[in-house]
Amino acid sequence: MYGPLRPPFGEANAMTPRKKNEKFNVEAFLDSAGVARRIKTYSRKETIYAQGDPANHVMYIQKGGVKLTVVNHAGKEAVIGILGEGDFFGESCLAGHSIRLSTAITLTAASLMVIERNSMSRVLHEERALSDRFIAYMLGRNIRIEEDLVDQLFNSSEKRLARALLLLARYGKQNRPAKMPLPKVSHEMLAEMIGTTRPRVNFFMNKFRKMGFIDYNGGLQINRTLLTVVLHD
Repeated sequence: MYGPLRPPFGEANAMTPRKKNEKFNVEAFLDSAGVARRIKTYSRKETIYAQGDPANHVMYIQKGGVKLTVVNHAGKEAVIGILGEGDFFGESCLAGHSIRLSTAITLTAASLMVIERNSMSRVLHEERALSDRFIAYMLGRNIRIEEDLVDQLFNSSEKRLARALLLLARYGKQNRPAKMPLPKVSHEMLAEMIGTTRPRVNFFMNKFRKMGFIDYNGGLQINRTLLTVVLHD
């Protein structure tokens, strides 16, 4: 689902040479490369696509949050990813999958760039700048999945919850405030994400609040000091 936060795509002109560490603007690049796409907006808790739907497009999140879930044959649902601004999803269609392997649902109101599969495939082959960034992004996603597995196997539910909250708040992104707003997410979903029960999540959330790691004033906010829970042995 998630791991250490990576630098976000940024504001630079995508078609001009970039200095070292200069941010890459995916949207400007796609615009200059003539990639077929459209912008779609969604309200909170709206289904973008469902497991088993035809897979014809790659999505890029401009604003908002999205969760990815899968359902097994017994009907049990699991959250496999929480994504935010600057993330791609639905990319399995580029690997030849004709149907969606998961369901994508918005966590908040969201604005998505919907990129046609063949157009995305073409620009990845023709434009090295985007291809390099996309490969780096996918490698980062794989690392996040591996870290999630390690997290589930070796860390306590308290640490897993702290890590999940920090990642939901996009901790590590540039210019993040000391207190970071969190997308509206239920304790039930947090429990699904970290593999524990809702009462345990309730217990730890109350503990974090009493210790000043989270704040409920005007919506849930995460204090960066919550990182101490993740780092504590």
